Order: sequence, then structure tokens, then C-alpha cells
Amino acid sequence: MRFAIVVFPGTWSDRDCSHAITDDLGEEAAYVWHRERDLSGFDAVVLPGGFSYGDYLRCGAIARFSPVMEAVVEFAKAGKPVIGICNGFQVLCEAGLLPGVLMRNADLRFHCEDVYLRTENANTAFTNALMPGSVIRLPISHGEGNYYADAATLDALEASGRVAFRYCDAEGGVTAAANPNGSARNIAGVLNEAGNVLGMMPHPERLTEPVLGGVDGLAIFRSMVQLAATKAP
Repeated sequence: MRFAIVVFPGTWSDRDCSHAITDDLGEEAAYVWHRERDLSGFDAVVLPGGFSYGDYLRCGAIARFSPVMEAVVEFAKAGKPVIGICNGFQVLCEAGLLPGVLMRNADLRFHCEDVYLRTENANTAFTNALMPGSVIRLPISHGEGNYYADAATLDALEASGRVAFRYCDAEGGVTAAANPNGSARNIAGVLNEAGNVLGMMPHPERLTEPVLGGVDGLAIFRSMVQLAATKAP
């Protein structure tokens, strides 16, 4: 499986994603500069974390207009998997590929720490290697990860199984204390209507080998590979 890793000015998690995909997962990956417009030859797209365009105006607002995003939109419309991590999640929301917005953390502080996530839907392109309700641990590193959408949108996400992950404690309890940024309903990751686009604030690429403290992050990337394998001719 060949992953495109999109690189904007200010992206800094691209190498982490490449290492996770190539060295830890054993798949192919190539960097795609923000000025490029061709994603043919790729099976999946990753929008990594960072501070695209310095987060001027607001996170992801400028990156949304990069030439490569036209190709990302078409890639997503074709039903191919797209994952946005941290800043990538913000870009996907700005591009209209995912609902809602990421605001300043509720306590107005930058959070760099490990969090626990409960798998809310294990029947997706990004979670099929996990069990329903299973808890994984991943790092976060953001100042604007407070997910917000209006009540009707949140209800629709819940009803259609489009909440992929929710912040929780180590036992899977969804509590206010386990919510690091104030996200509505403890939401840590959401899907588009077709289920082929995921945005999540935690960083799966940072926990993919024992020397880093665990391999929980591999489950997200492995899910994408497993789904591709089932669809192979």
C-alpha cells in the first residue's frame, strides 16, 4: 500500500508519519509537497501534524487553499482513505471534508501529554484492527484541539457512528477529567459521511514501536492496510 504524506510549509510531523508507515508498518510512503496536484498512484493520504503556514489567521485556514488540497478533495470523493492528524484534522475541517471546527483548548494552554481514547466505532477504515470499546493510549500535542460543532451536527455524528474516538480514562470512562482540551462530548476523532476520511487530534505515528513506549498507534495505520487488502482484486 502506498501512502502520500502531504507537506505544507510548517508541517513537522511528516517524517514521524513516514517512519511509522515504512519502518514500523512495512508499507510505502512518499512526501507530496503542497504545490503538487497529482495524487495518482497513491492508495491513501496522510495530512500530518504541525503548524501549516504558521497557523496564521487560524489553524488550517491557509493550507485549505493549497493546490494539493484540490487533489485531496477529489481523492476523498473517490472513496479513498484520507487521515488528518492534529493540524491535518484542522485542515480537513477547514476544507469542508469534515464537520465542525477545532478551537483553542478550553484552558487556553498547550497540551503535550499522553491521553486515552475509547474506540467508539471499530467498523471503519481506520479502526477495524481494534475492538469496539477498546482503549488505546496516544500522545497529543496541540493548543487548538477543542472540537466544536452545533448540537444537531453532534447528534448526527453520534447517530451515524461517525465518532471514531472519544477521550476517556484508562478504564474507558468518558469523564470531564479525561478531556484534555474541552472537546464537545469528549470527541477526539470524527469521520465523514462515507467513512473514508478521519480527523483526529492525537498522534498515532508517535506510538508505533516499543522504544517509544508502545505500539497503540499502529492499529490506525494497520486498519487502513487491512481494509485495502480486503478490497484487492
